[in-house]
Amino acid sequence: MSIPKIFLALSLVAATQGIVVSQTVVPELNDGEAHGDAPYLIEDGWRSLQNGRDLAGWQPQDGKPSDWLTVRGVVWERLLGPTCLRGIPAPAGTMLNGPTGRPANFVTTEKFGDTELYVEFMIPKGSNSGVYLHGLYELQVFDSYGSSEPMKTSDCGGVYHRWIDNKGVGGSAPSRNASRRAGEWQSFHIWFRAPRFDAPGKKTENARFVRVLHNGLSVQKGRGTRRADARAHESARGGDESADAAGRSWSGSVSQHVLASAAADRQPVGLWRVGDHTRSMRNLAKAMVS
Repeated sequence: MSIPKIFLALSLVAATQGIVVSQTVVPELNDGEAHGDAPYLIEDGWRSLQNGRDLAGWQPQDGKPSDWLTVRGVVWERLLGPTCLRGIPAPAGTMLNGPTGRPANFVTTEKFGDTELYVEFMIPKGSNSGVYLHGLYELQVFDSYGSSEPMKTSDCGGVYHRWIDNKGVGGSAPSRNASRRAGEWQSFHIWFRAPRFDAPGKKTENARFVRVLHNGLSVQKGRGTRRADARAHESARGGDESADAAGRSWSGSVSQHVLASAAADRQPVGLWRVGDHTRSMRNLAKAMVS
């Protein structure tokens, strides 16, 4: 089975660089460890979900108006505006979630099944957001930096719980607090296995976050998950359209979840850096048992 690898990240380049030794063969480093640069820069098989110029390939959820834009730079003010990010509009590979930080959810137009995703993001102080896989399964983005409390499913890197009768059910807290300070770039490296169904369509296996690295550190491993968005329907390939009880059509794929409609206290997530990169998970079986 061919499983895509995707990334959200064209990285900033430091003013001074180390010596780079060219290699004829790029090694496969899919072992759940950090290896210096972002994986899409040092491994074969990755492709970007962004083109580095505009928002082609992305769309607001439910056809709502969208304030998302591309920016060439971002400003965060620790003292004068710690809860906001400001971008410099330009054709570029960084996506900013609008001037107010509260636009519609942003979703890829392409659909995916099993996926390896690399995404870079920046958040201001107090942010609360997330990354949805298939538009259903949420990995939490939250300003957890400096917290000394036990990690919860609502902390950054957590597999977010479902809401049943106004109570959080399930989910998986991150195994550690790997968060950086507000205003700094962070990353998720996600190995995701879609739910499985038999021929008649009965689900035989829940979706699974096989492994998640947050800023290069392991925070999730082998965690099964059920949908965090009860309005949408599960499928083996995110984005297979189906309608809910109200007759609305939902399309999934890789979603940048910005503001939960049911949570008015959520703060803007900030930026997503170029490339939502994806690749085929050639070592999926190895990753699941390692």
